[in-house]
Amino acid sequence: MAGQKVEITIEIQPDAQEMLNMIKDKYQLPDISKTVRCLLDYVADDGDWDEIFKKIRCKRC
Repeated sequence: MAGQKVEITIEIQPDAQEMLNMIKDKYQLPDISKTVRCLLDYVADDGDWDEIFKKIRCKRC
C-alpha cells in the first residue's frame, strides 16, 4: 500500500458502479478504490482536462 490515503464518500449511478466493477475484475485489481485511483492517476498525468470537463455529456438528463 504505497502512499497515504484518505477515505472519502461519493455518490455515483448504478451503471457507473457496474463499470468500475467490470474494470476491477478485468484487470484483476484488488478493489474499487484501486480502480478509481488508477483512473485518477491517468487523468492527472495523461488526461486532457478541457476534453474531459468542458465537453457536455448528457447521459442522465
